Amino acid sequence: VKLLESGGGLVQAGGSLKLSCAQSGGTFSSYAMGWFRQAPGKEREFVASISSSGRTDVAWSVRGRFAISRDNAAKNTIFLQMNSLKPEDTALYYCKLKREALNPKYEREWWGQGTQVTVSS
Repeated sequence: VKLLESGGGLVQAGGSLKLSCAQSGGTFSSYAMGWFRQAPGKEREFVASISSSGRTDVAWSVRGRFAISRDNAAKNTIFLQMNSLKPEDTALYYCKLKREALNPKYEREWWGQGTQVTVSS
């Protein structure tokens, strides 16, 4: 399984970016995909996720500004629309895929390489 992120870049405060994460190499009946971010000197933190059933979850810190969605045709690509960006949103944004299973020993997760988002003030 491979995850390929794209869409990062440099943007001024108040601007928008849309990140994409394309998954290849696997087909899963039950999974969750999402975004995490890590700023220099800080812990990696959850940003947003979407499940195989389409349920979404967005961190309180970005709720109302960020939205996660999925390519419903292929279901192997997710997007993160980021609006009203702030300098504190500057981070390396990682895509994550988690294969879910009732038996935890069959659960597995994969990470992308990350895409840099830099918001200038």
